[in-house]
Order: sequence, then structure tokens, then C-alpha cells
Amino acid sequence: MASPQWADATTEALFVRACADCHSNRTVWPWYSNVAPVSWLVQRHVDEGRSKFNIHVPGFGRDADEAAQQVRSGKMPESTYPPLHPTARLNSAERAQLAQGLAATFGDDE
Repeated sequence: MASPQWADATTEALFVRACADCHSNRTVWPWYSNVAPVSWLVQRHVDEGRSKFNIHVPGFGRDADEAAQQVRSGKMPESTYPPLHPTARLNSAERAQLAQGLAATFGDDE
């Protein structure tokens, strides 16, 4: 499985913390992802996230500018994710750093 050449280690670490479960092929499935009906919602979120931006699929880097904007605006990580994944909570400095790192890693049309 191919992985991006990250602009820096901090970007990669922030991405893994807050984004990788839904935007890569390396999802860490929590225990509740095996219990219906919650499992259906979790699977839907992961499928939707991967369809919009997946770092392990060639060509998805073209959507990095939108991903960076979603992080900047606070729309990502999706609001239901951080309460169950406290490490995914990003402060404003981390948000800015992740957005800048996504742009540097994948390119940014802004």
C-alpha cells in the first residue's frame, strides 16, 4: 500500500491522530464497530470519508486543498468522531498546522 511522502513528521502524526481512520486504508476499528446498528454508521462514515479523500488511493491528493479547507474551517474531523476518539481533538494551532501540512504534502490550489 502506497503512502504519501509527508511534508513533515508533525503533519503525518496529526493526520494519523485525527484523520486516518476515515481517510486512509489503515482504519483502526474500535470495538463498537462490531455491534449493530452502530457498526452500520461507523462503516458508512468510513466509506464516505474514503470516497472523498483517501491518502492510499492514487489521485486523491488532488482533493487535498478541499481537505485542508475542511480542517481549517473546523468541519473535520467530523463532529461525532472526537468525542469517542479524544486524541482526534485538535486545537486551533494543530488545525492550522495540519491544514498547512496537507497543502504542503499534496499541493494546494489556493
